[in-house]
Amino acid sequence: MAQRRPWEVEDGLWELIEPLLPKVERRFRNPGRRRLDDRKALCGILFVLYTGIPWEFLPQEMGYGSGMTCWRRLRDWHDAQVWQRLHELLLAKLNAAGLIDWSRAAVDGSHVRALKGARKPVPVRSIGPGRARSIM
Repeated sequence: MAQRRPWEVEDGLWELIEPLLPKVERRFRNPGRRRLDDRKALCGILFVLYTGIPWEFLPQEMGYGSGMTCWRRLRDWHDAQVWQRLHELLLAKLNAAGLIDWSRAAVDGSHVRALKGARKPVPVRSIGPGRARSIM
């Protein structure tokens, strides 16, 4: 059996991701070129993130579309909060299966909103007497 590459999405994971992706209808008039398959675009995104290459250097031979297409799809999915919903879905599934050790969880202040907020900062006073004279 051939070994799967790390950026290729397994069928089971794809079944979880696909319903979260926004559906884009093709225009009836002037439909333009066909949209790249979402799964291929996801594999292209994962390839760029896994290898660290610039988006514009995504190899066309791999069949994942252009780097710009993958970047736009990543942006659109981020705006549609696909990654947040996927994260929550996977956490719920892992928790239901008892596979998360919550004793090792940590809450970081950068992720928890401060409801009362902080005091307003005092404006910094200038230590100089005023504006400097122009030498022109």
